[in-house]
Amino acid sequence: MNDFVVKNSIQLGGSAKGNASDVTLGTGTYNLEVAAYDGVSFSVATQNTSPVGLSFNGNGTKMYMYGADGVVYQYTLSTSFDVSTASYDSVSFTTSGISGAANITFNSDGTKLYAVGFFNDSVIQYNLSTGFDLSTASASGNSFSVAAQNGSPRAILFSFDGTKMFIVGISGSANVYQYTLPTAFDITTASYSGVSFSVNGQEGTALGLSFSVDGTKMYVVGFDNNTVYQYNLSTGFDLSTASYSSVSFSVGGQDTLPIDVTFNFSGTKMYILGTTGDAVYQYSTGTSAALDLSTADAFEVTPTADVTLGFRYAPAAGNAKSFSVALTGADVGSSYDIANASYTTSSSSLQSVAPTPRGLAFKPDGTKMYVSSVDNEAVYQYSLSTAWDASTASYDSVSFSVSSQTAYPVEISFKLDGTEMYIASLFPASVFQYTLSTAWDISSASFTGSLSAAVNMDAILKSDGTKMFTLSGTTITSYTLSTAWDITSASSDAVTLSVSSQDGDTRALFVTPDGLKLFVVGSSTDTVYRYSLPSAWNLSGASYDNVSFSVASEDTLPFGLEFKTDGKVMYILGATGGVVDQYTSGTFSNATITYPSSVVWSGGTAPTTPADGVTDLLTFYTEDGGNTYYGFKVGEAMA
Repeated sequence: MNDFVVKNSIQLGGSAKGNASDVTLGTGTYNLEVAAYDGVSFSVATQNTSPVGLSFNGNGTKMYMYGADGVVYQYTLSTSFDVSTASYDSVSFTTSGISGAANITFNSDGTKLYAVGFFNDSVIQYNLSTGFDLSTASASGNSFSVAAQNGSPRAILFSFDGTKMFIVGISGSANVYQYTLPTAFDITTASYSGVSFSVNGQEGTALGLSFSVDGTKMYVVGFDNNTVYQYNLSTGFDLSTASYSSVSFSVGGQDTLPIDVTFNFSGTKMYILGTTGDAVYQYSTGTSAALDLSTADAFEVTPTADVTLGFRYAPAAGNAKSFSVALTGADVGSSYDIANASYTTSSSSLQSVAPTPRGLAFKPDGTKMYVSSVDNEAVYQYSLSTAWDASTASYDSVSFSVSSQTAYPVEISFKLDGTEMYIASLFPASVFQYTLSTAWDISSASFTGSLSAAVNMDAILKSDGTKMFTLSGTTITSYTLSTAWDITSASSDAVTLSVSSQDGDTRALFVTPDGLKLFVVGSSTDTVYRYSLPSAWNLSGASYDNVSFSVASEDTLPFGLEFKTDGKVMYILGATGGVVDQYTSGTFSNATITYPSSVVWSGGTAPTTPADGVTDLLTFYTEDGGNTYYGFKVGEAMA
């Protein structure tokens, strides 16, 4: 998410000019402009003195190094994404069929490993029966040739949803090639999309490739210049929209022959695999952000993390420059932190409209709420006049009967765009699917299919519709959907998680958007429990975090469980009182803004950061080339 944009409507000291691309973007995410070496590295020389590729699992507890001999080595990090805590697992896997080992990557849940070879010009796929566990890896027999595009591929990467693949080739010139996969992460369905992008102007021997998680930034590193180069994509993961951002970062101080680059999920850390020292080097990629004064004089700032603000390219001494900053406060803290949860409010009673309520769901923007009723065998739709505030819910006079399919509808889930609805049923034990001709309007729903499954309480789908978890009794079961969002295509993964040690009568489950945390609520203990998954949507190896929160003070028969999309608020449907109880789910405080020491503030001290959602207008002035800036908050008298 961009934290800085030019705000043309703010005009102080001159009209604003330029556009969002003129501003250095990012506060704590993929920001090479403020990258710095952490002084942290990890040697892989004991395993291989010719490393060529680097990868991590989703939560940063596993790291993988690919050697020029075609062997992948597995490491454990006792502290997530801190390579100083890495240790070799004594687990490795030889990638048969590869000639000229070049690089590796995984699919999102670690059940597929991909290697590319620069002599046989092919991508080869391997399967892991347990995600991210190399000891369970085996050849799949699937491969895909990229020789028609480039005869010397050196790096491979997929889009986050697995529907696009990217190959870096250096035969003739350094290019990134884009491929389309109609079936996510299935290279047998891959085809060249006819789109490529040259990075030859920056790096002629491009060897490493990485993207931001949303695909709007691409990074390349290679041997020529010991430098990571950043490219912007106006449409995520679409190379036809790529352009060089003129942002780069040298890693030559650590290794003069860098061969791969990758980032942690949030983009706050960058990792370089170097072949001079045969080591992984760790960098911070965002503790500050800079405003480019050469291209605009009005900016809007909404920090998503604590940030140090900087001013770049002030005019020469003697040329005055004034500019304004609209600063909007934002809360920062640990989301989905039920250990620090607290009750805040409740909806009014749902019983008059939805007697015996059981299931709960929200529209992603928090303006709609959906509740299932067992007595009426129906789903009811509500509007929230204040987004995500359950106390403002009012009935839309819109409902949808599911009585033709189930006598006991329990939980509700939706496709992210609101065009598909899923009902978990106790009688019969099934999941039912409905298509909405008008998104988020359940009156437009029609029954389209069902799945008899291990479910009697809840069913929740992954954000790309390719995975589903169901809850039956105290057992969570994982399913794969061969056709995204079509539950009739679901098949069991034969992987389950028992939560009986925490509660013997669980009623609902929730999975975080990144697929790494899972929550259940049970009515035996009236408590919410949290679990960690080793990789996204991978139940195998899931473990209880020893973190819980009791909701017994509000209701002794909790059913529905939901969170706000940012994880800051939790919702429980209390069946005893027939209301939705709302809780903060973490500890939050205002983001802290630190200003350059060159700023002289009116009154002598910098203004405090505004509260969450409140905007302050600040103005700044310099005439000595940026050695001194005079700043004040609009509405305060200038000293």
